[in-house]
Amino acid sequence: MKNTVVEENVLLKEALEIKENLIQWRRHLHVNPELSFEEYETSKFVLENLKDLGFEIQAPVAKTGIVALLRGTEPGPTVALRADMDALPIQDEKSVSYASSVPGVAHLCGHDAHTSMLLGAAKILSKHRPTKGNIKLIFQPAEEGLAGALHMVQEGVLQNPDVDVIAGLHVHPTAHTGFITVAKDVAMACADSFDIEVIGEGGHAAHPHMSIDSITVAAEVISSLQQIVSRSIDPLKPAVLTIGKIEGGFKRNVIAPSVRLEGTVRVLDPSLREVISKRMEQYIKGVCEGMGATYKFDYQFGYPSVKNDNRLIPLLDAVSEKILGANTLSIINPSMGGEDFAYYAEKVPGIFFRLGTYNETKDCIYPNHHPKFDIDEDALPYGSALLAQFALDYIESNTNE
Repeated sequence: MKNTVVEENVLLKEALEIKENLIQWRRHLHVNPELSFEEYETSKFVLENLKDLGFEIQAPVAKTGIVALLRGTEPGPTVALRADMDALPIQDEKSVSYASSVPGVAHLCGHDAHTSMLLGAAKILSKHRPTKGNIKLIFQPAEEGLAGALHMVQEGVLQNPDVDVIAGLHVHPTAHTGFITVAKDVAMACADSFDIEVIGEGGHAAHPHMSIDSITVAAEVISSLQQIVSRSIDPLKPAVLTIGKIEGGFKRNVIAPSVRLEGTVRVLDPSLREVISKRMEQYIKGVCEGMGATYKFDYQFGYPSVKNDNRLIPLLDAVSEKILGANTLSIINPSMGGEDFAYYAEKVPGIFFRLGTYNETKDCIYPNHHPKFDIDEDALPYGSALLAQFALDYIESNTNE
């Protein structure tokens, strides 16, 4: 049962009034997904729906991004709200009317919902323009691996006017609809990538002594690398080393001349990135030299960790109570997932939280990036109202009367 505070909240009421718009926007984007830095039609769609709302528009930014500024009449703090727009190169396997129409591309991480909710927040905020301060909406491309946020920062989205604080949300099935979660301090991990090529000498499978079997060498490399987290890293400091792709060989009776491995490293403590990368090369070199093979190793430092400013959590908690009711925000452990929201939070105080979308009766149970990932669309107006309320409340609490 909703409490009195929620029932009387003006922004939630306005968000619920546009719920059908939010669903239509989200489903349109879901049917028409676009990959990173290819969000041309998505960008046009966003611009069309921002029209006549009174925002100053800057586009394109970072190729397909958009910045929409709602400027107050007097000086004051500037709050930024961010949504990502890109889809994933995964086949949509849902049996729904709004399934992706693009083979091998789908919104399976909820960025369609993020974009729709920020559009909803824009519509709400256009009726509640702050007298003092500004609200800047960032519609960002290329979160999925191509660091769209970094490109947006480099193109100045946090300036003119200077952003004082930034907020973002992510739909997530780890919380039920009507609840939000947030982590203190480091919220999400550094996300690095690596490529390894083990180079042996090919030959006939019947004569292994006349070749150097890159597959058996690669197997030893894989096994040895798993020792790094368990034996080289402080057990109180979370770390993940995962090999997600193995590629090599031609036929069952041919010894493969080389094997390629691709993987990721995740850590919360940035100082471990250098430690792990160096330790990896030591293990790879030792195994390959010991078995007569050679190797190539490329370690790529990716997204930094997302750091939440703990000073913003009480405000988020108060906003959650206004929109969702009492005790609807939970503090959770950090995630080992990566997010390029980190690039904004490196520059200005930021908060990144999860919006619950789990609903078993609607089959909204699958994790992000799953081929059947979907969200409970009842959460859409909640997301719009939360973002709008956060921006207005921050400005109100940080404006000199």
